[in-house]
Amino acid sequence: MINIEPNRCAFCGGCVSVCPVEALYLAETRLEVSEACIECGDCVSACPVGALSLAEARQFRHSPPNRR
Repeated sequence: MINIEPNRCAFCGGCVSVCPVEALYLAETRLEVSEACIECGDCVSACPVGALSLAEARQFRHSPPNRR
């Protein structure tokens, strides 16, 4: 899931415009993430103030752990 730091979010909507599944939306004075989120990380990269992050468990989903 996408984590939002509300104190950093400037409500600019930059993340909303890049979401491929329209899972982000501005609700009055806060950013919301719907269940439609596919955790692609596009919004994290688009946030100019660093208010978004991926939950740690999902950050490395494309890179399997190094097993020996």
